[in-house]
Amino acid sequence: MSTVRKIFETMDYGSVPEEPEIALSWLADHGYALHPFINGEFPQFIDETYFESINPSNGKPLARLVQCGDTEVNAAVAAAKEAFPSWSGLTGRERARYLYAIAEQIQKHSRLLAVLEALDNGKPIREIRAIDVPLATRHFHHHAGWAQLRSETLIGYESLGVCAQIIPWTLPLLMLAWKVAPAIAAGNTVVLKPAELTSLTALLFAEILQQVSLPQGVVNIVTGDSRTGELLVRHKEVQKIAFTGSTEVGRVIRRVTAGSGKSLSLKLGGKTPFIVFEDADLDAAVEGVVDSISPNQGQMGCVCSRLLLQEGIAEKMTKKLRHRLEKLRIGDALENGVDLGAIASPAQLHKIRRLVERGNADGAHCWQPKYALPKEGFFYPPTLFTEVEPAHTVAQVEICGPVVVTMTFRTPGESVELANNSKYGLAASIWTENINLALDIVPRLRAGVVWVNSTNLFDASSGLGGYRESGFGRDGGNEGMYEYLAVTWERYLPAYQHSEVTIRPYPLPRIANPQQPLVNRSPKLYIGAKETPSNSGYSFSIEDANGRYAGEIELANGEDIRKAVDAAKKAAGWSGTTAYVRTQTLCSLGEKLTLRASEFSARL
Repeated sequence: MSTVRKIFETMDYGSVPEEPEIALSWLADHGYALHPFINGEFPQFIDETYFESINPSNGKPLARLVQCGDTEVNAAVAAAKEAFPSWSGLTGRERARYLYAIAEQIQKHSRLLAVLEALDNGKPIREIRAIDVPLATRHFHHHAGWAQLRSETLIGYESLGVCAQIIPWTLPLLMLAWKVAPAIAAGNTVVLKPAELTSLTALLFAEILQQVSLPQGVVNIVTGDSRTGELLVRHKEVQKIAFTGSTEVGRVIRRVTAGSGKSLSLKLGGKTPFIVFEDADLDAAVEGVVDSISPNQGQMGCVCSRLLLQEGIAEKMTKKLRHRLEKLRIGDALENGVDLGAIASPAQLHKIRRLVERGNADGAHCWQPKYALPKEGFFYPPTLFTEVEPAHTVAQVEICGPVVVTMTFRTPGESVELANNSKYGLAASIWTENINLALDIVPRLRAGVVWVNSTNLFDASSGLGGYRESGFGRDGGNEGMYEYLAVTWERYLPAYQHSEVTIRPYPLPRIANPQQPLVNRSPKLYIGAKETPSNSGYSFSIEDANGRYAGEIELANGEDIRKAVDAAKKAAGWSGTTAYVRTQTLCSLGEKLTLRASEFSARL
């Protein structure tokens, strides 16, 4: 008996590799050189430049891709613009047939898509087959239903036009479905730019579009780095930009598109809190942490990157988690027994290492399993930080890797403060056996989605998006459909003719021929439900559209803005009032405005 027990305790996992021959033969059929998908074809342009797609599991090149420039981007946008009138003119049922056909073809070629993505992205094929491909299929099925129902349920809305979509390397195929399905279901046409690191499944998807005879120009795919993305963002014929990626790039896109009239949605970074209370099932919570960091090697905004533990169970939970992480298997993405694959690129691997070194320098304690990593490829072990302070870099910055930082709390209120102590607001996960505690904590967390006793649950019928520096806008559900529609009544409004109001930056107003002594009636700042003088000590005069003196306004400074933001933050209880109370307040405000309507009209 002892011998049998010893065998069971010492036995190792055998190798169960996935055969890549069909995917590699697909690349070979294309001469290991893939071109953009424009107007239903894969055209070749003069003076093309190429970059290589690398297999992260071994560092070897898979294929060459075109670095699309002005010529390719202009051609793709022109094709999308030309296809828009006919595509948006189809009935919802006609568009739904195409989406259903796409979903069916994804299912038929699911194995090829999974193998190709594993080669290109480095994530374990078991994960792609079980999650990514079925979810991608689900998105097209779900949005086919929205296409049929649009004329009945989305009354008063119309298609936007040409949509530029830029997706990251974290979830190549699934993110493509997240973006493309609602856009074309709503009657828009698309120019998609996949990440330069992971473009292969997008181009295989383009062949699926050919198989279902999707009208030419409805979906176009251009490849390239950030330069290609910038060309799309700045293109004048693009009406909608949907971007998923880093907060830094999202901030740049928002500045570039400001004032352009383009619709914009951003899904950016995250620093997801994973809150474990002392009454939680710790074994289930440990599996939740593993399930959170293992998808795509932790290279997602929704992964458990901040583990918040109640003090009474912190040591026990940490011990269990270390033991579980020791059992994870790291290796080639095509190995079916692997839990963690490779990091997407050497640059991302360097970033993870640099931030982990910063965590050590800040005084946090770093723990990693002792098993050896594969000699080839871009691999990084699961990493657990303890003794972390909320202000440490590893607790604030998105690492985008299999790195978890732990902090402790005493009370539920303190857990909320720690969870919200981040510039991000994408997702959160709480673990407790007390449903009343869960119902109390969930609405207090500033996150786009909160999971209870679970993590990384996605569905096409449920919107996903963030707050604050995690962006705005939603993917999925009816919220995601509204991102690709415009209200029709805006077209019938007369053009807004406005004259710029002159603002004079000097403190003393210029008044021509005053009829009576000027009485100081300068409006003050309104902060915290009261009029407050500015801390700057400056005022400036303004003139109306006819050049006449309109009044003096106090000039706010940084201190005034800080006070205003603090006052707004402390007024969070307003959202907790009943709809009846808010209605009564607004009605009272409306009555008071009516009494002074003539005064407001004169000033305006």
